[in-house]
Amino acid sequence: MTSHPGPGVLAHLESLLHQAPADSGGALWRLQEEGRQLDANIVRLPANAEVAAHVEPDLDVLVQVLDGSGLLETDGGRQELSAGCTAWLPHGARRAVSAAGDGLVYLTVHRRRPGLSIRSAPLG
Repeated sequence: MTSHPGPGVLAHLESLLHQAPADSGGALWRLQEEGRQLDANIVRLPANAEVAAHVEPDLDVLVQVLDGSGLLETDGGRQELSAGCTAWLPHGARRAVSAAGDGLVYLTVHRRRPGLSIRSAPLG
């Protein structure tokens, strides 16, 4: 769908899924409205694909599973993901996501990332 100047429907999941080939992964949609305070993405992981373990140092992320299934791995262990699951990933926490054989589609929402800045290298 096209960008809107104000509030309203921004995307429709079925349309997004039909527009991209089933074996393609990545962001199917991104929130791009001017002046927003949030960032949001609808992401598809094809069957058996994964987002490798990583740490988001600055932002808490809310994840809503929209379709398919998979696994969320954190320092607290592994948890199954399926349509309807909501997960909170606090900043500083290690996380990895993997899709099962039916793939995984999820929405991520977080505070808009601040502009690029120069930081000191981590000690250690």
